[in-house]
Amino acid sequence: MRRPALYSSSSKLSRAAAQSPAAQPEAPPAPGLPASRFFSASSPRLLWAALLVLTVLLLVSLSLSLRPTQRKLTQEDINAAVLKTLETTQLPSAVARAYEKIRPSIVRVTSYGKSKDGKEDVEYGVGTGVVIVDKGIILTNLHVVQGAHSIKVMFADGLETTAHITGLQPENDLAVLQAHTIPDDMIAATMRSTGDLAPGDHVLAVGYPFGIGPSASSGVISGLKRTFRSPEGKQDIRNLIQFDAAANPGNSGGPLVTMDGEVVGIVTAILNPNQQRSFVGIAFAVPIENAASAVGLTPF
Repeated sequence: MRRPALYSSSSKLSRAAAQSPAAQPEAPPAPGLPASRFFSASSPRLLWAALLVLTVLLLVSLSLSLRPTQRKLTQEDINAAVLKTLETTQLPSAVARAYEKIRPSIVRVTSYGKSKDGKEDVEYGVGTGVVIVDKGIILTNLHVVQGAHSIKVMFADGLETTAHITGLQPENDLAVLQAHTIPDDMIAATMRSTGDLAPGDHVLAVGYPFGIGPSASSGVISGLKRTFRSPEGKQDIRNLIQFDAAANPGNSGGPLVTMDGEVVGIVTAILNPNQQRSFVGIAFAVPIENAASAVGLTPF
């Protein structure tokens, strides 16, 4: 039996195609259309899609080119915006800001003595103190706690605790207290040098006048390096700050504060020409440098 000839796959296919009676010459492409294998029966849809994409890109390009260029901010724009804010927004006053800063450090100081029969403690004095170290160290006036059998202090958050005296400075009517319990978030006051104070500077006196408070009153420094003689004439306190913010019994030991909320003095006395213990417009504070030295802090 005769064996057919062997061919490579490519030659075999080409010869088979040439010898096949069904093979017909390929029809030429229709007039007006390129003879390309990249277009099929669905090519019109691709053309329309391409046209749509090009149209969108053209519109976006035109939109960006017509958009106005953003103007760079100038200092005049910033000033105008700030001025507008100040005109339309009600800001807290300087006094209110100073009070809010010092308020967490203010304490009410109450001293107790024994009753006549010696069986119970009775209240015999109310004053003010200010926390100057967050461990519960408090400055107040000596005359607020002098002779007390026991002392209680109440912090701004309402916590009430006992305290004891840890230091005295009689020449400046100052006493240092240590509270036995303190709030978890105790905030000490910020102290500031009195070196640049001048008459006319605004100040704030904060305390418990007549046990009411904490209360705030504002005024100005009306003098420096003043001397005050106690009503009994037993003591002269020198180098005092004179101020006209309202101070009454109960303000003793409270802070005299700047508009930055910083302590420059400890309120210690009011002038009482009529012996009625009422405010007549002149009060005195011990400079904070003296008060700081009573606690052992380095003066400014």
